[in-house]
Amino acid sequence: RYLLEQDFPGMRIGPEPTTDSFIAVMYGETEGNVPGNALVVDPKKPFRKLSRFGNAFLNRFMCSQLPNEVLKSISIIDSPGILSGEKQRISRGYDFCQVLQWFAERVDRIILLFDAHKLDISDEFSEAIKSFRGQDDKIRVVLNKADQVDTQQLMRVYGALMWSLGKVIDTPEVLRVYIGSFWAHPLRNTDNRRLFEAEAQDLFQDIQSLPQKAAVRKLNDLIKRARLAKVHAYIISYLKKEMPSVFGKENKKKELINKLPEIYIQLQREYHISAGDFPEVKKMQELLENCDFTKFHSLKPKLIEAVDNMLANKIASLMNLISQEESNMPTEMVHGGAFDGTMAGPFGHGYGEGAKEGADEEEWVVAKDKPAYDEIFYTLSPINGKISGISAKKEMVTSKLPNSVLGKIWKLADCDGDGMLDDEEFALAKHLIKIKLDGYELPGTLPSHLVPPSHRKPFQTAE
Repeated sequence: RYLLEQDFPGMRIGPEPTTDSFIAVMYGETEGNVPGNALVVDPKKPFRKLSRFGNAFLNRFMCSQLPNEVLKSISIIDSPGILSGEKQRISRGYDFCQVLQWFAERVDRIILLFDAHKLDISDEFSEAIKSFRGQDDKIRVVLNKADQVDTQQLMRVYGALMWSLGKVIDTPEVLRVYIGSFWAHPLRNTDNRRLFEAEAQDLFQDIQSLPQKAAVRKLNDLIKRARLAKVHAYIISYLKKEMPSVFGKENKKKELINKLPEIYIQLQREYHISAGDFPEVKKMQELLENCDFTKFHSLKPKLIEAVDNMLANKIASLMNLISQEESNMPTEMVHGGAFDGTMAGPFGHGYGEGAKEGADEEEWVVAKDKPAYDEIFYTLSPINGKISGISAKKEMVTSKLPNSVLGKIWKLADCDGDGMLDDEEFALAKHLIKIKLDGYELPGTLPSHLVPPSHRKPFQTAE
């Protein structure tokens, strides 16, 4: 709702657990709902494989279509609210974690939402997060409603969230957490307004980059599936080869299932496969219980060669094609909804701050502090109204900024490139040092509003 800035069919928002369905929010010329059973038989939609989860799930699945600019670039899957009571959890009627896993394998980004004022990871949420194993790079965390607590409480909540996530998500990397209040109402506590704005901007940039990376992600998934299929073929053909032709099939099957971890190690050595490419042992053992090993196929070396050839040669050429296509096409960005609110006008992120300060003012922004800078300038013994690089260096290093940064500031401030600074150039250098010390980035090139008045080129009058 926050991203689209528009209600969508089937939407309910409230403090209580409201959504009880998976809702696929997608672009459509007309606004409306498509129920789950009709959705999985539609060849134009990517949901046909979901039919295996049965009616209990399909009755809780729908697609909301509406003509919204944001949805031209991205589609959103809104999952049901997480339950915490044991009685409630049994009543879903379908394997909730299996459905989440199905979606996790196919989406570009997984966003976990937490409330700052009632932070707790329930058993079901913990299981849901565990079902995202192997998709850690897609996960982002949003700590919402952060305006309902003060700064001290927010620090404690953030620490508690990171601790809780560390227990659930088994990864050495720290997850990216975005802190803010993601709705269009006034902030209850405005102490951290700048933090919330910067975090929201980072989240928007993360989401906006998704359409550009979609082709690469699909290619990445193709490689992942090809590697898994290859390993699967080795496992299945080994089990087939070990089966007796006449007697003792059932006992041999049980023996092979129990020996699966040893079989994995043997195949790793024999075919030089990474341990990370093998499916999870317990899950594989469960699936093999219901299989007839005698019906498995033997290994076909030609097919394995074809997969190896694809991974070694074909993928590289596909990657080149994608790179060429991306360079020839305009950068695809998400537009509309909340994304447009942060791009234009004086409320865009960073507007009027750092190097952008004074961009829409007639007077030179450095002028207000120039008297103080002039006092320092004249203590450095200027000759013919200018100070040398050595004199400037003595003053500039007092900022304790590294030489690489000071070198960039010198380059920006020495407008005429004569290796010396006049009073205006020196004031500009001090202003740029202040920008950096305040935590803002330096511009790549000097913006026109920061150019000292005496160094600005006069407007050429039309003849």
